[in-house]
Amino acid sequence: MPETRIVCIRHGESTFNAAHRLTGRDPGHIDARLTERGLAQVAAARERLRDIPFDLVVTSPLTRAIQTTAGIFGDHPAKPEILVEVLHRECQESSCDVGRAASVLKAEFPHLDIDHLPEIWWHAEGEPIAEGVHVEPRHLFDRRVATFRDWLTERRERTIAVVGHGTFFFHLTGIWLDNCATTELDLASRPVAV
Repeated sequence: MPETRIVCIRHGESTFNAAHRLTGRDPGHIDARLTERGLAQVAAARERLRDIPFDLVVTSPLTRAIQTTAGIFGDHPAKPEILVEVLHRECQESSCDVGRAASVLKAEFPHLDIDHLPEIWWHAEGEPIAEGVHVEPRHLFDRRVATFRDWLTERRERTIAVVGHGTFFFHLTGIWLDNCATTELDLASRPVAV
């Protein structure tokens, strides 16, 4: 069976990324959206990725990832299937990693199938920190990374784009991606220990 090609794509710059870069503090942007700079990064990525014959695009349900997916793949020549998956949502440490209810996402993005998502699909257990964020325990995050890797291994598609997040991709690949940067994941290699 031919090897699966998996291209990991980090979302474009979000309002959280821009504000945090200036202040070093969490600006309180729940489920942050893309900035104008982020949208320009997405447009550039669309051109770079246009000739890859993707069969499937797997996107995180966080809005910045959905916006990135729509911008890159909305008119992609291969017309890949788009699947919203919670396993590779960002490691929940900041306000931007807290999602919005599935019903709210469905109303905003009616073209996406999100009926399989629970209403609250992000980590919402335990005591929140001062900013009101429920920080995801590291052992749960590590399990999620391993489970997503196994999930990708089981896929039948030959060319898959995964639109997601910096910290998650670092733990999956060992590479820190800038906004809208890409790297390929080799499922035959050993998982990265970080």
